[in-house]
Amino acid sequence: MPDFTQIQRTFAAHIRNPQHNPAPPDVEAQRMAVYCELFYNNVQSLLASTYPVLRKLLPDTQWHDLIKDYFANHEAHTPLFAQIPTEFLRYLEEEREPQPQDPPFLWELAHYEWAELGLSIDSHELDWQTLRTPDDLFNAHPRLSPLAWIFAYRYPVHQISPTYQPTAPPAQATYLALYRDPDDEVHFLELNPVSARLLALIDSANGQQSARALLSQICTELQHPQPEIVLQGGHALLRELYAKHLLYA
Repeated sequence: MPDFTQIQRTFAAHIRNPQHNPAPPDVEAQRMAVYCELFYNNVQSLLASTYPVLRKLLPDTQWHDLIKDYFANHEAHTPLFAQIPTEFLRYLEEEREPQPQDPPFLWELAHYEWAELGLSIDSHELDWQTLRTPDDLFNAHPRLSPLAWIFAYRYPVHQISPTYQPTAPPAQATYLALYRDPDDEVHFLELNPVSARLLALIDSANGQQSARALLSQICTELQHPQPEIVLQGGHALLRELYAKHLLYA
């Protein structure tokens, strides 16, 4: 390869992992150290602000070892600085070897924290002025907002903190809806298995089925002896979901 390309690659390799890659020749060590510190601190600071709970949970040495390993070894799929948190999540899921000191919920917590950023910068636009709650909730054909993301986690990631770090997943999964409102604020709503199932059905139906039909399907799946109770609870849930802008018709 051309000389200047080789110099650039050597320069970048040293910045990513100065302990294992020599600096380019004829570059003062002090100047090179400035670049190494600048690049690492920028990436580390961005990830710490994106994953604040994870940062608080991990001791300093463990956190910096994690970031240095990502910085040295992950091959990014985008040059955009704002996408670094997404690249880091991909690294955690696909590349990093789990360590004995890792909390068992590490990836799920990171995913939950990433989702808040991901939804806040999502490019979907809705015409909020035209979205109204239908008068007849049962016969309307609801659609899930593209600014509403539904997740199921083994751990209650929204509750994890320095004072609460579960060592094993609870018996029931945690279902969460993250959604963006007309003011571009991101919120989360904790769901139960039935409400999570309803949102999943609405998403897959994509406006082709009425809410009544979807709730009736849930009644059948549950083999509920009193379907009217499910329908009554579903009506209240639908009204809340429309009010929070998770649904539109």
